[in-house]
Amino acid sequence: MGKVRNVLKAKSSSTISISPDNSVFEALELMVEKNIGALLVIEQTTFTGIFTERDYARKIILKGKASKDTPIREIMTPNPITVNLDTTIEECMHIMTNKFIRHLPVMEKEELIGIISIGDVVKYIIDEQKFIIQNLEHYIAGT
Repeated sequence: MGKVRNVLKAKSSSTISISPDNSVFEALELMVEKNIGALLVIEQTTFTGIFTERDYARKIILKGKASKDTPIREIMTPNPITVNLDTTIEECMHIMTNKFIRHLPVMEKEELIGIISIGDVVKYIIDEQKFIIQNLEHYIAGT
């Protein structure tokens, strides 16, 4: 099975982040603009957390808070579960399934490298299975 490094190679190398001092509304605007479901929260140069659509739904809407008046730091998920470049895709799927999360920041030697989503993981697994099936078909057909 592949590793996180394989998934990141197939993705854009840019990570999209926001400051914990930005408002939730600003974060949502950025997420819509970039068509993403999570933002990495960076304070100066330090990775401090993650902000997701789920954070918004559970900590703003259901709590009756205003997204324009609430800073990210109040509702972000601090110290999220992370993986590294050598974490297997199978391990990522296990973590995401058991912890009910959709995004995993990728760290290497305490440096933020990127982020992978459940969509990235599923796409990788599908592509890998297609490759295996094609090879088996060629093997069976003798080509």
